[in-house]
Amino acid sequence: MNFPKAKKVNIQRYEGGLSKIAGITNPIKLSSNESALGCSPAAAKAIDKIKKKIFKYPDSNSSLLKKQLAKIFNVKNNQLIIGSGSDEIISFACQAFLEKGDEVIVPEFSFLMYRIYAQINEAKIIYAKENNLKISIDSILNCITKKTKIIFLANPNNPTGTYLTENELRYLQQRIPTNVLLVVDDAYWEYVQKKDYSSGLSIFKNAKNVLVLRTFSKIYGLASLRLGWGYSSKSIISSLLTYKPPFNITTTAELAGVSALKDNKWLKKNISHNNFWCKKIFEKLKEKNIKCNLPNANFFLMQFSKKYDANNIFNKFAKSGVILRKMNNYKIKNSLRVTVGNAQESKLFIKLIDRFF
Repeated sequence: MNFPKAKKVNIQRYEGGLSKIAGITNPIKLSSNESALGCSPAAAKAIDKIKKKIFKYPDSNSSLLKKQLAKIFNVKNNQLIIGSGSDEIISFACQAFLEKGDEVIVPEFSFLMYRIYAQINEAKIIYAKENNLKISIDSILNCITKKTKIIFLANPNNPTGTYLTENELRYLQQRIPTNVLLVVDDAYWEYVQKKDYSSGLSIFKNAKNVLVLRTFSKIYGLASLRLGWGYSSKSIISSLLTYKPPFNITTTAELAGVSALKDNKWLKKNISHNNFWCKKIFEKLKEKNIKCNLPNANFFLMQFSKKYDANNIFNKFAKSGVILRKMNNYKIKNSLRVTVGNAQESKLFIKLIDRFF
């Protein structure tokens, strides 16, 4: 007897950071780069307010959110696309621009969803080597062939925490073929305090072959609502909209996003909190000779010497009620990633670093 058979796709499935560990009650989750302070109180009020209207379909065009984004970031509505998380927009880009046998370039250590969606669309993944865990412009350029269709990169990069300067990004965009789509993921841009850094949106607002991604899952603290957006030329956005479902964003997510964007005071509070604890955590890791990235985002990639085993360190933290992120899927040896938590969580993390090292 024959049964339906799904097509075979040889991909490495995405595995998010753990949120539960057997035997540990109410663990502290520092594994997914989520907001340390949660969402804006204004966003929380918006969520509570909409509960009486959840029987209505959402606005398929996300008009209120686009209007707010256009106002804050000085962009045009017809150059925006709203997604169920920025990763849905990654999927749209792969569906719109990739055919079987096309090539997609990703940094050696980068967000796994770039390669996963590309592979689902039967593209070949080309890995650009990094220099000391930093994206290499020359390596990316050397990987380009006539089959190259998309280049994905996050800036700052996840999971390494390193970043490209504005000049480096401009240099890259100016040297790639105009028929190649450059996707710049701004997921952590709000956290960066370096003078030589600029977000993808500010650099490429007028570029014809660049798609910039933004998310509400990190500093805005709306990860469970799944909300992200993309900005590009009218032509590229029009192509992506072909693949967007009619009601991919809930009204709850849209209104929470609008309220979060308006609450600039909460945004500044998050940035200030992150700066403060990043410095303290970085100093402690440096004191213990644990190699890590400079404070550029809301996380650190900790690389251990041969004296320590990452799995053993992970288990020690877990037994103490703290969940870190293993780097096995990223193939970064003997490393763990830690998210900057709230004050209480950060104090505990520092205390445990002292205990275990």
